[in-house]
Amino acid sequence: YVLIHDAARPFTSRILIENIISNLEKTPVDGIVPALKVIDTIHNVNHNKVEKTLDRENVIRAQTPQAFLYTKILEAYKNTTNLQNMTDDVCVALSAGLAVGYVTGEETNIKMTTKQDFETQERYVRVGNGFDVHKFSSKPAKHVRLCGIDVEHTHALKGHSDADVGLHALTDALLGAVAEGDIGQHFPPSDPQWKGMDSRFFLEEAAKIIAQKGGSIVNVDVTLICERPKIAPHTTKMRSEIAKCLSIPLERVNVKATTTETLGFTGRQEGIASMATASVLL
Repeated sequence: YVLIHDAARPFTSRILIENIISNLEKTPVDGIVPALKVIDTIHNVNHNKVEKTLDRENVIRAQTPQAFLYTKILEAYKNTTNLQNMTDDVCVALSAGLAVGYVTGEETNIKMTTKQDFETQERYVRVGNGFDVHKFSSKPAKHVRLCGIDVEHTHALKGHSDADVGLHALTDALLGAVAEGDIGQHFPPSDPQWKGMDSRFFLEEAAKIIAQKGGSIVNVDVTLICERPKIAPHTTKMRSEIAKCLSIPLERVNVKATTTETLGFTGRQEGIASMATASVLL
């Protein structure tokens, strides 16, 4: 199989791609195109005059990616002489006599062509950022809680909940993306019910708020700022924990770390800071 995609459609979902492939595998056709039914009345025109009305029940709006049996579409391209008149790959396939089926596309799978398209896109994508700091407790400990996992360290972070600085920053980023304030507004440290709370709960609640607004999380990125402990050996497990909490694929989650070259409170190993960014599709 081969999937041919228009790079001007940046919002294609994983679900749509999987649906296209699945239908190509089980349907006796040479290709599958994602498409939407036409809801407007469609007219044929000639020299600025309407000539006739088309039956919109038999008209669809094609999207991409368009999937084909690889050898079939390759041969079609080799044998097509008037490519300049072909507006998509289905045109090429049909000119070669190939059978093409279709699956329902997505309204959000829009094509970015004009300036207005980009202005419209801004209504869909929201980006939020978060920042948090926690100092180390004076009492010795066996581990510190970071991004949902316990990392071996001499001291834990001090806070009203479990003081997971990474998840706190990420929760703020998610809330910020949908203009829902910050973690302190939803889970105030003055409220005893949040004392010692696992910060994964805060992250999951932020994801629920986004879902209630009809949104979906596109990707998240967390940066931990500290001298110790070393974060790199644990990032895969941290990413996995965050992905599980947010119910998104692992490839949409990034966790990284940096130091301040021994400068400031993090450089003096008095605490850990974190910043996070999240993008949400509404």
